[in-house]
Amino acid sequence: MTRLGFYAARLMRDETALARLSVPGAELFAALSGRSVALVGNARALAHTAQGARIDAADLVVRINRAPMPSPQSHGSRTDWLALATRLSDQDKARIAPGRILWMSHKRKRLDWRTAHGPGFYLHPLDAYHDLRDRLAAPPTTGAMMIDLLLRSHLERLALHGFDFFASQSLSGSRSAAQVPHDFQAEAAWVRDLAQHDDRLIIYPTTDTLTPPTPSPPLPSGPCLR
Repeated sequence: MTRLGFYAARLMRDETALARLSVPGAELFAALSGRSVALVGNARALAHTAQGARIDAADLVVRINRAPMPSPQSHGSRTDWLALATRLSDQDKARIAPGRILWMSHKRKRLDWRTAHGPGFYLHPLDAYHDLRDRLAAPPTTGAMMIDLLLRSHLERLALHGFDFFASQSLSGSRSAAQVPHDFQAEAAWVRDLAQHDDRLIIYPTTDTLTPPTPSPPLPSGPCLR
């Protein structure tokens, strides 16, 4: 597709034309089959943990949007896939250096030419977005869409890091839960239910602090839900 054709398809909301830029879902799922995946959320509380080594030990590390990584000790350093719902600056893309970008937003006008023509680009189908929105009765976060997508594959294990459903707000911005159009309580309940019914899903707590108060022993760094 030419650059002019891309902008015309984006303007006219030509989903069929835009979908041709995406790898097929089957190819994406094949890349996930049998693998352990770390999905890293942007909760501020993750910066106070020591989960970085565990994150980087996964077969595949997936980060979200601006993917802040204040410390390798807390966040690790690898980014294999980046799930996006916002435009990134060239500086941010160079810092994160993902091997594949997945455009998860239903807002196609935010999608830029360079992202859409990157290696392994994936465009999340609108019907998948609408289905999850209906189940949650609210627009889903990028993290929720990725959880839904990843668990539909035959991955071996999905570990969530940095997901506290806005209890500590986000490292990538200063907005409060009331200022964003998501229902974090609904998403938290949905994820808890998934963990109870799918033993591939593991949720690591954001409370395993680097310097736990004395004399209390450190909280376990293992999963809080399975």
